[in-house]
Amino acid sequence: MDLGIIQLSEEQKMIVEQVREFAQKEIAPKAAEIDHEGRFPKEIIEQMGQMGLMGINIESEFGGSELDYLTYALVGEELNAACASTGVIFSAHNSLACGPLKKWASKEQKMQWLAPMARGEKLGAFALSEPGSGSDAGALICTCKKEGDHYVVNGTKNWITNGPESDTVILFATMDTALKHKGVCAFVVDKKTPGLSVGKVEHKLGIRGSGTSQLVFENVKLPVAQMIGKEGDGFKIAMSTLDGGRVGIAAQALGIARAAIEAAKSFAQERETFGKPIAQHQGIQFFFADMATRLEAARLLVWRAAILQDRGLPFTKEAAMAKLFASEAANYICDKALQIHGGFGYANEYPAERHFRDQRITEIYEGTSEIQRIVIASSVLKATQI
Repeated sequence: MDLGIIQLSEEQKMIVEQVREFAQKEIAPKAAEIDHEGRFPKEIIEQMGQMGLMGINIESEFGGSELDYLTYALVGEELNAACASTGVIFSAHNSLACGPLKKWASKEQKMQWLAPMARGEKLGAFALSEPGSGSDAGALICTCKKEGDHYVVNGTKNWITNGPESDTVILFATMDTALKHKGVCAFVVDKKTPGLSVGKVEHKLGIRGSGTSQLVFENVKLPVAQMIGKEGDGFKIAMSTLDGGRVGIAAQALGIARAAIEAAKSFAQERETFGKPIAQHQGIQFFFADMATRLEAARLLVWRAAILQDRGLPFTKEAAMAKLFASEAANYICDKALQIHGGFGYANEYPAERHFRDQRITEIYEGTSEIQRIVIASSVLKATQI
């Protein structure tokens, strides 16, 4: 885990070991069941709350563990190596729901809304995408019309991670579609607010224990006090939040890829063909060499993005690079891990097929690979030196 050129602190190493032990003992044995049943792992999330993992980057004043973003990435890798469904619940709650409150909310809002989330008492969700706009966050049609001391919200949100199970929602809506990104506002919303309901619940290829749904807003009245920032701040709040979210998904890709390599290694050392374990065949060894190289390169990119975030430096390009490379590396690794298993990899008796399915979404959510390339290219073309 320690890459040498980036030295982890003793505290970070201790936390990683604690989380790894918890993940492998308490989560990994249930991962196949969670996937097969499409079951939200409520008991595991409650344990994670008790461990301080549901407010990992939040100040202790507001009930959090006040750890850095590199530690968040390290923990994310460990959780996802055990169960990607559990890992994305952790990531969406911490980076997408707690993140914007940590950076943009008033102290009063933090005490009311963030503290229960950081303590693991409330689960958060991030409602930006819509049926007609995913990557184009400036094209929202979910509206917020001001009426006196409150806003009235109408519209539908799509692909909301933690949508069915969440208690608190970070909502983005527009004052006027003609204003595009300049009209977007951000709100913190109690899921029990009248007029807010869960719409279609998706049945997915992977991360099946993580609930994904529509959220439907029908004349939902939100007090002015529930706006995060000011009118028109929503777009920049969303974009800055997604940078951190991309580090979380990149860490997820690392965890899934690492688990796939470990599963393939175990299988290759036991499975024999032509009188010897297949791990001794050069063709299989070349697979492992390429898989391990991609994993280490991806991990360096993820750690770099997290360290820049910790230092308060711009990290938009680095987060996009980390997510792009880590997710595509995971695709390669999970494909080759399944191939090493041969026919066994295609059966759900072995974890290779679950890793293969879980990985695929990391190239799509928090911005597709194509969006990451647009972000990276824009930064490169504007830079005076590369």
